Amino acid sequence: MDVFFYHLEHQPLERVLPSLLEKTLARGWRAVVQVGNEERLEALDQALWTYAEDSFLPHGGARIGHSSAQPIYLTLTDETPNGAGVRFLVDGAEAREFSGAERFVYVFDGNDADAVASARNQWKAAKAAGCSVTYWQQSPSGRWEQKA
Repeated sequence: MDVFFYHLEHQPLERVLPSLLEKTLARGWRAVVQVGNEERLEALDQALWTYAEDSFLPHGGARIGHSSAQPIYLTLTDETPNGAGVRFLVDGAEAREFSGAERFVYVFDGNDADAVASARNQWKAAKAAGCSVTYWQQSPSGRWEQKA
């Protein structure tokens, strides 16, 4: 099991998450995006439809229905109705266990002390579970640099 930690410092989640999801879909994978609260889930839902003028990311959640057919499924829980191979955890969402996906991706705000503390705890939990963990930090230009 691979667990990736993406430390945001120079761009907000709404700008970074779409590119990570595009790469996921380009590999032929489905994704679940687990969000920490309803307000942020609604904001991400809108952001994925409007992040680019000439593009959108196909997604849905429980309210829309057809959960098993969604390439990207947005949720507040640990459900995976679309058979996703990648689980993104954002805004305080945490994995209770590292199963049900091939890859877990934590995206956290480095300017939020609580988010950093949560990521550290999840790093320790992933290591204790025997997962392969990788830490990526955002450079000032917005590029990702592997730090650990």
